[in-house]
Amino acid sequence: MSVDVKTIEALFKEGRTFAPSEEFRAQANVSNDSLYKEADADIEAFWARQAEKYVSWYKKWDTTLEWDLPFAKWFAGGKLNAAYQCLDRHVAAGKGDKVAYLFEGEPGDTRSITYKQLLDEVCRLANALKGLGVKRGDRVGIYLGMIPELPAAMLACARIGAPHCVVFGGFSADAVADRMQDAGAVCLITQDEAWRRGKAVAMKHNADEACDKAETIKNMVVVRRTGAEVSMVAGRDHWYHELIADQSSECEPEVMDAEDLLFTLYTSGTTAKPKGIKHTTAGYMLQAMYTHDIVFNIHPDTVYWCAADIGWITGHTYIVYGTLGNGTTNILYEGTPDYPVKDRWWEIVEKYKATVLYCAPTAIRTFMKWGPEFPQKHDLSSLKLLGTVGEPINPEAWIWYRQFIGADSIPVVDTWWQTETGGIMVAPLPGVTTLKPGSATKPLPGIRAAVVDEAGKEVSPGGGGYVVLTHPWPGMLRGIWGADERYKETYWATYGDRYLAGDGARIDTDGYFWFMGRVDDVMNVSGHRISTTEVESALVDHPSVAEAAVVGKADEQTGQTIAAFVTLRSGIEGSTELVAELRNHVGKLIGPIAKPKFITFTPELPKTRSGKIMRRLLRDVSEQRLLGDTTTLADTGVVHELQRRAAEEAGKEA
Repeated sequence: MSVDVKTIEALFKEGRTFAPSEEFRAQANVSNDSLYKEADADIEAFWARQAEKYVSWYKKWDTTLEWDLPFAKWFAGGKLNAAYQCLDRHVAAGKGDKVAYLFEGEPGDTRSITYKQLLDEVCRLANALKGLGVKRGDRVGIYLGMIPELPAAMLACARIGAPHCVVFGGFSADAVADRMQDAGAVCLITQDEAWRRGKAVAMKHNADEACDKAETIKNMVVVRRTGAEVSMVAGRDHWYHELIADQSSECEPEVMDAEDLLFTLYTSGTTAKPKGIKHTTAGYMLQAMYTHDIVFNIHPDTVYWCAADIGWITGHTYIVYGTLGNGTTNILYEGTPDYPVKDRWWEIVEKYKATVLYCAPTAIRTFMKWGPEFPQKHDLSSLKLLGTVGEPINPEAWIWYRQFIGADSIPVVDTWWQTETGGIMVAPLPGVTTLKPGSATKPLPGIRAAVVDEAGKEVSPGGGGYVVLTHPWPGMLRGIWGADERYKETYWATYGDRYLAGDGARIDTDGYFWFMGRVDDVMNVSGHRISTTEVESALVDHPSVAEAAVVGKADEQTGQTIAAFVTLRSGIEGSTELVAELRNHVGKLIGPIAKPKFITFTPELPKTRSGKIMRRLLRDVSEQRLLGDTTTLADTGVVHELQRRAAEEAGKEA
């Protein structure tokens, strides 16, 4: 079933918009532009007031910002503890019985964990880690699936001042080892196995292989999830449940400096060594809580579901630190959207009466492909706000999300930010901002961003270029672990006093940002710079297409040609005629230069377990190169089938 929406071309030309309803504005946390004006008047004073509002301090800071380009210190001299911020203060305020996490396991098991229960477990684990010799400043690796022990482990580390390094549960043993070795981790927390589409994933086995290479790890703590028998190394390995059983449920939190390291999180590079992004305590906590509150319109009765994985920054900020800092009830789901049925997400929304859903455009396009009949089976009327994160969202997916998940009546907040920024940077305020499908709208109050050309000059309305951040912000990365020069070169060398985000965007006449994806996702066809996101959006605009991914393919004549990988809607068959129709459709919406030369139909696109399309592998497929690392893929068979299909299409073209 196709959604009756305008084409992308019409959306841009007619400027279809969605203003906040009077009903929503009446209960919005922010319902006017006063925050923008306050931040514009004095940005440091603005952040100081937010720090007083959101953060519980043991000792107030001495200076709001110390800026020694490119290194920032926020709230220097201030004292706090992130675990106290997320747990103790809520319990002390009489909210210990409030649910922190509503856990839904993939097999259907459930747990309801209150703030008091979570505090007790965090304290027991913190005491256990100290008993293993983990000290303030020691790094602790965490390699877990989406189970409650993951946020508990993060907070236990924060409680004792041991920076954590979470590794996504879908990573290989080599990826874990590289990160643990680079971080110098002394302890690794993992689990026996993880559930994935009804099958058990051998995480302890991977952790064992990683520890063989990461020589700094002296102890491993193992959560029992599936109950499978796993090898335990005497003296090194400890069962989580046995380790915490006799520990005290009281553990005094370490008094941390504002700029003490809270965690490192590694970003994956296509060729370069992964970067250990450093985030410190006070500024990160403030940005996490502030943005969570104002973007998602958080209230005491909010039931919030961020459907990302905690292994990525989205989960750190909007499943753990920001949301627990604000005392919110959260849904924590272990599994995939389609196991055992394609309406599993909507069962969960209905079951727990979720009021906010925050997920990736990739997931939304998958739901579009499956059809609206799955969400229509369920009562989704509890939802009050929808959000998107991870990549630019095409207008049709935005409107489908609003129409079929949001009953065509509630706000959709598209958010732009990065691992490096710590929290949301560009997004609507749902009680203030008029929404445009496909646009993340404007920088939040307190955030200063611009779009510049190659010379660093701000582009005129209607123009496009490179996204830069022009003033320090509290949640900004404090560098790359062990690599200050790499930090300077990667983010600051291009424009000197401005942070280069690495993303491209257009600015419209209202000052709205339209993100186009990574700069390295811009193709150069006969001297024309064409965004992969634009071509993908044009393909998805066609009623036969559910999802598309586009990459540049080397070409002797044009520099690059465009190769598209297309998943069709249910019941639609690929054909030579449809290939021609899709090429012409892209040509009509963008221009003839943007027509894909190669179109490969595929039932699935290669994605990570968190739902991110692996365009790097698609480039390998289109160039007929040996595949790069496939360990993070949800299904490695997808990319091998694509190789076969792409080879067939290339043969036809030849």
